Amino acid sequence: MSSVELKLTVRDLTHADLPACGWAGSALHLTNVERQLERARRGEVDYLAVCARADVPIAKCGIDYWVTDGVGTLWQLAVHPALQSCGIGTVLVSAAEGRIKKRGLRHAELSVEENNPRARVLYERLGYRAFDRRPDAWDEQTLDGTLRRHETMCTVMRKELP
Repeated sequence: MSSVELKLTVRDLTHADLPACGWAGSALHLTNVERQLERARRGEVDYLAVCARADVPIAKCGIDYWVTDGVGTLWQLAVHPALQSCGIGTVLVSAAEGRIKKRGLRHAELSVEENNPRARVLYERLGYRAFDRRPDAWDEQTLDGTLRRHETMCTVMRKELP
């Protein structure tokens, strides 16, 4: 068995990155990410990209500082499907926690869909603990371009940062 080693960098996601992020979701999703980048410009959120050698994003996530007072809330976490289970999610979450600590906050929080046990196992391995369940919903764009409402139940998880 051979292995591939990726040299990763973490930086702010930019508007110029969006065309290369089609793996993360539909055009509707990327339009939402674009709106979040405007919030990042105002300092309300951070939006990170993990990039490989060619400086093309292979993972992304936002950190919202306005959801819960004193908490950095991670959301829209995504790793390129072909690169999942390679440790990139761990790098992304660690970088996000670093940003939260730089703001002087001591807690990180995230929600994971209950039908995504693989992600939940990752978050638990990284020290996140479940403390609540909440319904969530958002609009999704299907392959044919129509919109539908995605409704789900999420487990809310929190970690105290050292």
